[in-house]
Amino acid sequence: MIDRDGRKNNAIRIEKRVAGTSRRYAGRIDGVDGEDGLHFTVRGPTLISADHSEAPTTMRGTGAAMALVEYMIGDARANGFKISPSYPCVLTQYRKHPEWSAASLAFSKLKTV
Repeated sequence: MIDRDGRKNNAIRIEKRVAGTSRRYAGRIDGVDGEDGLHFTVRGPTLISADHSEAPTTMRGTGAAMALVEYMIGDARANGFKISPSYPCVLTQYRKHPEWSAASLAFSKLKTV
């Protein structure tokens, strides 16, 4: 796989990390420095919110951010919880992918004040 800057892209390895109040999906690429992260908050027994992400410059343009969102969606489908896409980047992707709002996932929208 080649990213938009012409660099060879290795597989993105993703894991869910939960330690105390810190919760995130973390992604790494072999041979690339740094780690991409998508932070989330547990809002209830069947609801999380996607809060923010962080990516080092070494991982920008590699597809890692999208892979994290897709992993989170797969996790929601597999474990029966909903996602409130409060983070603008996740909300934007949600709007581009109506298939994510299927009954098996059913995104929950946060009300904005």
